[in-house]
Formats: sequence, C-alpha cells, structure tokens
Amino acid sequence: MSVIGIDFGNESCFVAAAKAGGIETLANDYSLRATPSCVAFDGKKRIIGVAAKNQQVTNMKNTVSGFKRLLGRKFNDPHVQHELNNIPTKVEQMSDGGIGFCVNYLDQQQLFTPEQLTAMLFTKLKETSTHALQAQVNDCVIACPVYFTNAERKALLDAAQIAGLNVLRLMNETTATALSYGFYKQDLPDDKPRNVIFVDCGNSSLQVSACAFTKGKLKMLASSWDQIGGRDFDAAMAEYFAKEFMDRYKINAKSNPRSWLRLLTEIEKLKKQMSANSTKLPLAIECFMDDIDVSSSMQRSQMEELCGPLLKRVEATFKKLLVESKLPLEEIHSVEIVGGSTRIPSIKLIIEQVFGKPARTTLNQDEAVSRGAALQCAIMSPAVRVREFGVTDIQNYSVKVTWDGEDSMGGGGIEVFPTFHAAPFSRLLTLNRKEPFTMTVQYAQPVPYPDLIIGRWTIKDIKPNERGEPSEVKVKVRINHHGIVLISSASLVDKKEVEESSSNSQLNEPQANSAEQLNSGQDQSQNQINNAGEPMDVSQEACKDYEEEYNTTASSPQGGQGFAQRVKGWFSSGTSEKKKKLSKLIDLPMDYQTHGYLPNELNNLTQLEAKMVANDAKETKRVDAKNALEEFGDGPLERYVVSSARDSICNQLNDLEDWLYEDGEDCDHDTYVDKLKSLQNQTNPIKERANDYEFCPAAFDELKQALAFARTAHSEFKKGVPKYDHLTETEFMNISETTEKVQKWLDINLAKFSQAARTTDSPVKINEIRHEIQTLTTCVNSVINRPKPKPASKPTPAKDMTGTDQQQQQHNGENVDKKTESAHTNSVPEDSTMDVD
Repeated sequence: MSVIGIDFGNESCFVAAAKAGGIETLANDYSLRATPSCVAFDGKKRIIGVAAKNQQVTNMKNTVSGFKRLLGRKFNDPHVQHELNNIPTKVEQMSDGGIGFCVNYLDQQQLFTPEQLTAMLFTKLKETSTHALQAQVNDCVIACPVYFTNAERKALLDAAQIAGLNVLRLMNETTATALSYGFYKQDLPDDKPRNVIFVDCGNSSLQVSACAFTKGKLKMLASSWDQIGGRDFDAAMAEYFAKEFMDRYKINAKSNPRSWLRLLTEIEKLKKQMSANSTKLPLAIECFMDDIDVSSSMQRSQMEELCGPLLKRVEATFKKLLVESKLPLEEIHSVEIVGGSTRIPSIKLIIEQVFGKPARTTLNQDEAVSRGAALQCAIMSPAVRVREFGVTDIQNYSVKVTWDGEDSMGGGGIEVFPTFHAAPFSRLLTLNRKEPFTMTVQYAQPVPYPDLIIGRWTIKDIKPNERGEPSEVKVKVRINHHGIVLISSASLVDKKEVEESSSNSQLNEPQANSAEQLNSGQDQSQNQINNAGEPMDVSQEACKDYEEEYNTTASSPQGGQGFAQRVKGWFSSGTSEKKKKLSKLIDLPMDYQTHGYLPNELNNLTQLEAKMVANDAKETKRVDAKNALEEFGDGPLERYVVSSARDSICNQLNDLEDWLYEDGEDCDHDTYVDKLKSLQNQTNPIKERANDYEFCPAAFDELKQALAFARTAHSEFKKGVPKYDHLTETEFMNISETTEKVQKWLDINLAKFSQAARTTDSPVKINEIRHEIQTLTTCVNSVINRPKPKPASKPTPAKDMTGTDQQQQQHNGENVDKKTESAHTNSVPEDSTMDVD
C-alpha cells in the first residue's frame, strides 16, 4: 500500500507519493505533474483533468472548474454569487439551498454539487496514483487553505470519502509547506527557534505564515491571508484589454463567455512572460469575435499600475502577519516563497520591503505543498517507516461555546480556543445540570463564511443526583487533526458514598485507577501546557489531543473549584471518614446539527460515484470497441485472396462504415465486438496466409545458414581441429545425420513453397520452419559447446625455484638438472617427488 499527499488547488492539483528514497511527484496520463481541477461531461462519459481542460472552449456549458471555492456553501451566499460570475456553467439552487451545477450527462440534465465534483477529481487523482505506483492507494493527506472554516473542511472530507480515500489528516497548506522545508534541514537549532516566513500566492489565494523550527520539530506561530491570487491579476488586465478592444474594434469581449475565456488564457501567458521581461510584449488573438483579429501590447510597469490595489492588499497581508506573530524583523531568519503567483516581481519586491529579507526559492514553488502533505502522510501511516518530525499546527479563528439553561440553571458561555491556538487540542468543560441542555459552538470573530455557528449539540439523559441536586457533566470540546471543531463527548459524573470496610488507604484497584486517572489528567495538562495554553510537544504520528479542564457553574461560568481537585480530596489518605466517595463517568448520548452530509446522504453519494466510475469504465470499453471496428480494414492483403472474396469483404467494410455513422453511432459494446469478430473470422485466415508468405523466405534462409554451420563444424572435426579434440566420432555422426534429415526436409518444402499460388494457404507454415531451425541448432550446440575436461594435476614445483627454471621445466617436460637444483634450491618439500641423477 502506498501513501500520497494531495495539493488540491483552485486551478490545478499535484500529487506526491512517499517512496523508498524520498518523496516523488507523480505524473498523470499526459506525463504532466499538474492535473487541472476541471471536470467535464460529454454524452455518456465524464472527462476529468487535462482532457477536460483541453476541451473547455468547445464544451464550455458542460465543463466545470473553480468549484473548490464553493465547497460547503449555500447558493445565496454572497461569496458564491461573486464566484458564479467567473463560471460559465449553468448553476441552480438545490432544494436544500445548496449549489447545483447543471450539466448534460447520460443524455439528460443533472445537478452535481461542488462536493461531488471534487470527489470526481479525487477519483481521477486516485487512479493516476494507482497507475503510477502500481499499487493500491487509500491513505492520503489533503492540503487545504489555512482560512478554510469548519463547513469547508467538512465538505472536503465528505468529498474524499465519496471518492473512497482515507484521509489521515486535512493539513493547512502553509503547514505542509513548512514541513516540506524543515524535514530535510540538518542544521536546525536545538534551543533558540529559527523563525521562517512562508509566502504562498496561488491562483486564487494569498497565504502567509510564520513558523518556528527546532531540531526535529516545527511550530506554526501565526497566519494571515487574503483571497486574491493570480486570477485577480489576470482579471484586472482582461478588463483593460476588453475596454481597449471595445474602443478599437467595437466588440464587447465580456458579452461572449468563450471569447472571454480565450482572452484570459492569452493574458496568463503574457503575465508569465512579464515575470522575466520588462519590455513591451505583444498580445494577439486570431478570430477573437465576429471573425475579427485583435492585437495589443503591455509591459510590466503598466501591469503593476493596473494591479496597484491588489499589490496594496498583498502588502497589508504581510504587515498583518508581522503584527499577529509578534516577531521582530531581526528574529526572522528567511522568507520562503511558493505558489505560481509569487513569481511576479512586484510581489517579491514587497516581500523584501516588509520583511527586510529577499524572497528565497529553496522549495519547489509548484510542488512544495503536495510534497509536505506526502511527508505528513508517511509520518502518520503505519505502512511507511520514516523518522519522526513533530508538527504543531494552529487554529486560525477563536472559538467559543455557549449553553442554555432553564429554571435556576442559567445559560453561559466561554471562549475555549483563542486565535492561533495549537491543534489538535481538547478542552474539558464541567457544568452542573439537572436536565438535558444544548451547547452551541461558534466562531468568536468574523470569518469568511456567512454563518458563525459551527454546530449545536443537545446532550441528553441528564437527571438530578440521588439528593435531587444538579449532576456534574463533563463536556469535551475538541479541535481534531483535521482542524474541525466539535463536541466529541459528554459524560455524567456519577458519585456515590460507600462504607469503608478497612483502612481508608486501602482502595480496590479499579477505584485507585479511577482516582489516579482523574488526578493525573489535570497534572498532565499542567506539565504539557505553557502559559499560552499551547502544547509544548505534539507527536503528530498519533495526532494526540492535549487537554485542559475548564470548570464552569451556572452562576460563575469561568470559576469554581476544579472537579479533579475535589475528587483528589475525596481520596485523600489522611481522612478519618468511615464513608468514602467514589465516582465514575457515564457516557451521555448527543444529538447534533453541524455542517456536512448526514451519514445516509453520504452513503448514497458514495454509491452514486461508484456507479459513475463503473459507467466510465463501461463507456471506455465501448468506445475502444467502436474505435477498433472503425480502424479495421483489409490492408495490403489483395494478392493473397481471390477477387470474388476480396470484393465481398470490401462491400462489407463499406456497409460497416455507413452503419457506424448512422444506426451504429451509439450501440453497446457487445454489438461492436460481434461485428468485429464476424469480420475477423473472414480476414484472419487471409492474414495468416499473408504472414506465412511474407516471412517464410527469411526463415528458409535462416535454416540454410544453420545447415551450413553444422557442416562446417563436422568438417573441422574431420580435419582434427584442436578445439574438437575432446569430442567423439559418435557425437559428430549424430550431427551429420540430423543435418542430412533437415536438408532433405528443406529441399522438399522449399520446392512446394516456391510453386504454391499466393491465393491459397501456404504448404509450409512459419512455425514449422522455426521448429526445424530449433531442432538442428539444439543438436549442434549440445555437442560443440561441451567444455573440455580439466587437465590432470601436475607436481608442485619447489618454492624457491626461479621463474626461468619453472618455465623451462614446463616447456621441456623434463626434470630439473641436479646442479641447477642444488644451486637454486635451499630446501625441498617432503611431499615433492623429484628424479636425481
């Protein structure tokens, strides 16, 4: 199983995978790393990614892009209405107030939500990853903008679930970039943090964050953002050119969606050229509108003047981060940039002016987010082994909780998570209640979403205690590892007094464990929470939550003695009471209303996506069968078939061509396959005949060469060539007999082949000739390739014998002379055998 990281962008997506040796960005079926965030519908099939982008101009009404910014929103949202001005596809309000893109699919008008379109895109990315890695892909980490609210994050998770992806974590894009930067750094300090600013300016958003690095850890400090990006620069330039074209050519580019799209495409190319060239650059579009060719020009200074308001917003976003992070300029180590729009020179200049540091491009500007997400997925997944790297993320919006009350129990509220609080994290609230009540979780500051309420949780099955007093209820409010705020659990504290049968210090094991757990919960919080209420160390491998306990009452929502401390007093070993108080936590059921699909709705959408995937596969198979039938032809087979049969087949092919473009335009897969098989049954014998006649001559020549080689080997053996000294007469007799047998077969069949008419089946098949070649070659090679036997071992020469004497003894094959032996040998081994005169 492989793990991947997905950078889901408004314009395009990148997918990276953790593999042995590092992180690799995957290429799609067009060998491109970037897959456009685009989904199109064409008849019975869906087109996703590069192919959808390529046909956007010709199939504009059924092609959808830009749906990322509509996730989790309602049709009447002002933000949605603004975005729809840039989307040419027809959009309708659904029965639940949601957004429905109206497209023609399966020959009927259908509505698809942004979540469904995102799921379709994720399905394509999953297929691309599976094909590239040759392994099943399920686990992933998806990067999302830091400004995404609960509703948008939940919608993104729902889309991933519909696509069959197991999301280990939704990760802020700024955090993924920081992880991609810090994971490979070997020079991070152990004590004083290294503060780095990350600027990410993409197609539709600007995000800037401050991060503190220490060895093996990163901690996000603050983030700032604005929903402006490269497309806003394009739009400002397009407005300028549209006005110019109106004055010069009397055409309104904004009135024609197709022309407007073409203009934006050309402007994007022009903008990229301006990043490297400050001279005046031309813009020309042929047949722009009403068969009119348009042309103009612009230089970088003009573009910067047109986009002045946007550049001011960029500068304001940078300055806002400096204020919120509270970092002095001298404590900023560097500024790293990612995202396509950071290539604009004016943005780089603003970075240097605000932060006092030049913009650095240590990271891949396009792929850094996906690579960081893949690293996070590798850290969290049990399928991959990777070194630990601690990641402390932040919650960008302050969150408060309010609760209702009846009779004597008044309502109240508290801010549980201030801005830039660490995540994941949990708060434990303690309230006194006699009956069920409702808690509302909402944002405590303005957010880019029309509704501040995150959700409402009704906690049930609450009753007074035995004395009729309010029961204590412990409610856990949590920021999970996806950045989603929710009430994860509610428990009733059941307290009872029991008689103490022995000394008060002797508690049974379950009771002791319960007391220890309650006491250690707050102690652990005190050890792991600093003055700012943030965890000092977060292990991201398990996405562990760190808790703080808030104790609230009706009269004093933020006061009161800590429950764990009171329990600690009950179990104090110094008490002389004969009764002791025991308590246990009882889980309470909850009803909730929050963002996202209900489980049954999500299940239905998942099944619908599976059906569409199956339909895509079926349609692809059908189209392939139709294409195979269209490509079928008689080819250069005329000389191998009689004229009557040839005319019959040609007539069938002509009828087939007429049928394909009339009644056969939209038939099922089996119909195309049956017609293809019918034609193949007639033409396959002709193709086999042609194959034999075309390739047999070369095979006959190869057989002749094998025969010549066999005869040469036999002749050399007869002449006594030394390399065959170890072979026997019997072995070469076998070669000779086989050679004569094959030669006789060749003479007979070569004559038959030469005399055969090409319109009849060949008397000799290519496979038969191959068999004869194999038989002869095997017979010859098994004999002549047999190695010579090893020579018998010779006596070991004396150790001190000179090299000249050794060579002379080996050459003459004689014993060493006694005088030479006595002169050159001091000692003779005992096992040496030598003849002495």
